[in-house]
Amino acid sequence: MTKRLAEVAKKAGVSEATVSRVLNGRDGVSEATRASVLTALDVLGYERPTKLRGERARLVGLVLPELQNPIFPALAEVVTASLAQRGFTPALCARTIGGVPKSDYVEMLLDHQVSGVIFAGGSYALADASHEHYRRLTDRGLPVVLVNAGVDELGFPRVSTDDAVAVEQAFGHLRSLGHERIGMVLGPEGHIPSRRKLAAMVQAAGWAGDDWVERSSFSMEGARVAATKLIERGATGIICASDVLALGAIRAARRLGRAVPADVSVVGFDDSAFMTCTDPPLTTVRQPIETMGQSAVDLLVTQIEEGGVLHDELLFEPELVVRGSTGPAPR
Repeated sequence: MTKRLAEVAKKAGVSEATVSRVLNGRDGVSEATRASVLTALDVLGYERPTKLRGERARLVGLVLPELQNPIFPALAEVVTASLAQRGFTPALCARTIGGVPKSDYVEMLLDHQVSGVIFAGGSYALADASHEHYRRLTDRGLPVVLVNAGVDELGFPRVSTDDAVAVEQAFGHLRSLGHERIGMVLGPEGHIPSRRKLAAMVQAAGWAGDDWVERSSFSMEGARVAATKLIERGATGIICASDVLALGAIRAARRLGRAVPADVSVVGFDDSAFMTCTDPPLTTVRQPIETMGQSAVDLLVTQIEEGGVLHDELLFEPELVVRGSTGPAPR
């Protein structure tokens, strides 16, 4: 018990006596100090006393689908900093291969009486996936915000990049360079952002079918296989649904003996870290991660502090960043 008091006191920046007063429900402690002590208790993984478990901490869950794609750590940095400025403590949960499933993370966050959750990618973006763990959050009335497009029936507010504008920018760029056979490497069939990108491409290119579309998991090797098929069909320009997929497409071109961009031009999506350091530097559509992360926090805090449920989707315009992976179409 003494060790626990000392750890919580150090984490909250108060005395052990203050921690004891909070845990025993005594008077003489300000609300700000009390909230700080309870948050420290949650972050350190200690159970609250029974009489305090019905109160939510100023703890916010941030659930990421992975950490290998640099865009997610970049978003986490923005969100955690913005939460701290608003007086909330972030609890970061990141999926790993063979690790804790998202449904277990949701249970853990509920057990810790979090004030809300921000999800950045996950099964909410897949039409054919199970969404039961999200509905548990709805049943509890817990504030939730999703980053980027998700299935409509969940009803959570969303902060999204405008996928249609992203495709228009990428397609327009490749056409201005003389490319006519332009393909796409997208995520799985049920991936909502990929569906939006495909719909925009059909409208921009006037496609009647999907001969120039290949699906992939969001991995470099999956993209290499998908892009190989497009290049073998004669594609000279490829638009990808992420930077990781774009790097796989570049690898595919090189394994086929094609040069990038002399033979094949590749456009990514995200503008994640180190894309200026690839060979060649990647032309990509930049997501406004800083603005989106801050807006996600604003939406969540509005729900927490003012109550009510928001159903809005805020669309943010991306920016085409032209680098060395695109060039004139080969003659």
